Amino acid sequence: MENVVVGPIDLAVQVDEALAVQAVAFGLGPEEVAIRRQIVLRHLALPGARALGAHSRATGRLVGFVYGLPNDRAHWWSSVVQPYLRREGNDHWLDDSFVITELHVLPAFQGQGVGRRLITGITDTATEPRSILSAIDGDSPARHLYRHLGYRDLARPVHFPSATRPYAVMGAPLPLLRRGERAPEAG
Repeated sequence: MENVVVGPIDLAVQVDEALAVQAVAFGLGPEEVAIRRQIVLRHLALPGARALGAHSRATGRLVGFVYGLPNDRAHWWSSVVQPYLRREGNDHWLDDSFVITELHVLPAFQGQGVGRRLITGITDTATEPRSILSAIDGDSPARHLYRHLGYRDLARPVHFPSATRPYAVMGAPLPLLRRGERAPEAG
């Protein structure tokens, strides 16, 4: 972890560099990157949107990033996940929540705590009492990380219109758990 510096970034300025990270980490082609570029820039114009980046100390290159914003039920993502959350009795999670919109780390830097530092760093700045996100529904390092941070499944499977794979919507109270902490028993 000493080889990576995590801090605030101007994602609008570094959008192409960030999307290059996402393209490698998430397997995106040029057409999808172009679409996501417009989405990211639109999100960054919304109130409360912010981003953190992870830069290699050796090269200064962006090796990971996260961005998010306070949730708004009028946003596209909320309108898609709301029926799934309602079905599970969890639609209240859309209120007073900070959404992790994207979190990506280059494969060479995964498993080193970079993703953990990014997500805890950004949620530590949130004034909302909880955080929500969506992740591909399956066993993955990302879902493992989210569970260790206190996120739990709120709805699954969730089908986004253009996605070929199902997702899970996850939520966690803030602040997120730190290493060695355990989530309180549901009661």
